[in-house]
Amino acid sequence: MLCDVKSTRWLSEDEQTVWRTYLLANQLLWASLDRQLQRDAGMPHAYYMILAMLSEAPNRELTMTRLARLVGSSPSRLSHAVSRLEQAGWVRRRKHDTDGRTTVASLTDDGFAVLAEAAPGHVEEVRGVLFDPLTPEQIDQLGEIVAAIVAPHDGRAPHV
Repeated sequence: MLCDVKSTRWLSEDEQTVWRTYLLANQLLWASLDRQLQRDAGMPHAYYMILAMLSEAPNRELTMTRLARLVGSSPSRLSHAVSRLEQAGWVRRRKHDTDGRTTVASLTDDGFAVLAEAAPGHVEEVRGVLFDPLTPEQIDQLGEIVAAIVAPHDGRAPHV
């Protein structure tokens, strides 16, 4: 479907500046986190997020569908990542006890140990690139802003 150019609500100059600055900040943040985790833990940020979400879940397990939602991944991309994590011995998959169509991913003890080892460096990187440059008031504002952005996307983000 083609866009009607006349009815398009183009970004103002200020909005365009904010948008491009946001994109740059987002790219810098993700690149920094990925670099740190690759260097210190030998894993990409996406794998760390999978391990972290599993570590916080009851019994350290989630359905693949719920896990995909929590990490913002497509089912196929998540399946590929979990396959890699299984090969490393950090995650295990099994069929759900009562619903054979549902697959459950579980964090292994080895996966939990790897996550525990990686977490301090990751937290330091997050602090350094995201929180340290901000005042406490700006951190509160950022929390409100990102909550407003994700609110229309039910279930995609943790509650702030």
